[in-house]
Amino acid sequence: MGSSGPVAEAFRSRRSDVVLEDAGVVVKTLPDDNEGSRHQRFIVDMPGGVSILIAHNIDLAPRVPLREGDTVAFKGEYEWTEKGGTVHWTHHDPKQWHEDGWVEHDGKRYG
Repeated sequence: MGSSGPVAEAFRSRRSDVVLEDAGVVVKTLPDDNEGSRHQRFIVDMPGGVSILIAHNIDLAPRVPLREGDTVAFKGEYEWTEKGGTVHWTHHDPKQWHEDGWVEHDGKRYG
């Protein structure tokens, strides 16, 4: 696994709780997580050979109209896992306790 891009670097160094921006290709869309706050979930292949789960809160931000094969850019908080990691906080924080994030698809930001 090469280290090209912020996600690949965070994965290689096993960092968590770090806000980063990156982009990759959607390889799988998953069913929404409806436990607690609802989240749109999808797997993104990143430069450097890492795959991540993006959990996008659709109670606080609009759903992203994406399909497998689409390119997405994002800003959110990365959490390391052995499988590659999870990015969440891809939305605004109405309480302003956390840095705002977003998902960008086809030139439009959702956050």
